[in-house]
Amino acid sequence: MNHATPTQEFPTIKAMTTAASQAISTTKSRGDDAYAIDLQGVHKTYRGKVHALRGIDMRVGRGEVFGLLGPNGAGKSTLVKILMTVIRPSKQRGHLLGHPVGHKPTLARVGYLPEHHTFPGYLTGAQILDFYGAMAGVVRSDRKKRIGALLDMVGMTDWADKKVKGYSKGMRQRVGIAQSLMNDPALVLLDEPTDGVDPEGRRDIRGIMNRLRDEGRTVFINSHLLSELEAVCDRVAILVQGTVERQGTIDSLTQDQRRYEIELVGTEAPEVRQALSCDGNTLTTGESLEVERNVIRIGTDDPVVVQPLVDAVRAAGLTIRSLRPVRPSLEDLFMEAVRDKQTGEVLKPGAAPNVKNHKRGGRTS
Repeated sequence: MNHATPTQEFPTIKAMTTAASQAISTTKSRGDDAYAIDLQGVHKTYRGKVHALRGIDMRVGRGEVFGLLGPNGAGKSTLVKILMTVIRPSKQRGHLLGHPVGHKPTLARVGYLPEHHTFPGYLTGAQILDFYGAMAGVVRSDRKKRIGALLDMVGMTDWADKKVKGYSKGMRQRVGIAQSLMNDPALVLLDEPTDGVDPEGRRDIRGIMNRLRDEGRTVFINSHLLSELEAVCDRVAILVQGTVERQGTIDSLTQDQRRYEIELVGTEAPEVRQALSCDGNTLTTGESLEVERNVIRIGTDDPVVVQPLVDAVRAAGLTIRSLRPVRPSLEDLFMEAVRDKQTGEVLKPGAAPNVKNHKRGGRTS
């Protein structure tokens, strides 16, 4: 398989970005210029009174990679399908690329890779791109130029003329990403783009996401692979039981939970506290202090606050094994978001019980 690296240049793809950049500029002049997606109060209730979405407020900036995550049944796919007009919301206000959600001409500027997509097995990879490009209204001459460049970008050039029925799941995902770019979109919605892809393929797809961002496109990813989202996303939103529990950059969402840890060699808590001349759990500057055996935890991400502690430890003749900043991972944030605030138990999958005036309340940074 011909794997493309993120640093390779693709002149034909660069040429493709001109139209997208012009379209973005035109939309900016009409207002709502900061956001590719701007949603307020999105609700969806299915038959049987299943309240899948309960007032979604979400903003996705132009030119960023945005990750949507949540447990099974949280409403992620429902939200993506509303954006693509596959299903109708029960209630909503919002804009997509500067136009009201549901504005059909705007969808021509959106690329979409659905979850569990299926391609006709009798077509080749090149024919798949040609077919979907034609459906999107791309003229034949442009389709021919884009097919080769996009297959090269996703590492499928050597398989261009082979039938899809012989592809692995990961190869179909690569072709699926390529087809989502055939219409030269300003916004790309990818539902589980790395599903079934091996580690090398996931690395390649991360490179593609970064490249699309560098070209000024907006990428909206729905995925269960938290490590992949953490590696590539500028901002994330965590959906839990139909509401946005948290939204923002990972740095902003972990601001209150960052700390420094100092690990010492061959010592215990009493000796450490004696060295620090501290009996309580708060520094004189207000930061929290925790000593557990040979580890000191300071509730700050400011290295200036940590220096006096390092000096005190060294002055006491203690040996420092490591000094490192620590912040919660995206997985930590996710697990915290899916726990019930009262009981601490992990919430059950699916929509929340249909209780009147149900509201979990979210956090936005």
